[in-house]
Amino acid sequence: MTKTKTTRVSKKTTETLEHLHEKLGPDSIDEAIQSLIKKQRKAILEKTFSADSGRIKSFLETDRCEDHNLT
Repeated sequence: MTKTKTTRVSKKTTETLEHLHEKLGPDSIDEAIQSLIKKQRKAILEKTFSADSGRIKSFLETDRCEDHNLT
């Protein structure tokens, strides 16, 4: 059984959550909130880890900087 906690939010927030609940189709408002949290986390991670996308090129064998002639 999951523990629950009551959180006070404004009427406008409640209406927005109910609208999102209807639009997103989860079983409960709690699931709608969890879905929004996951989307936000994903957006933050994508922004954080894609900072260099477009500037990073593929690794090539010539990038190894190994000198095989050393003996």
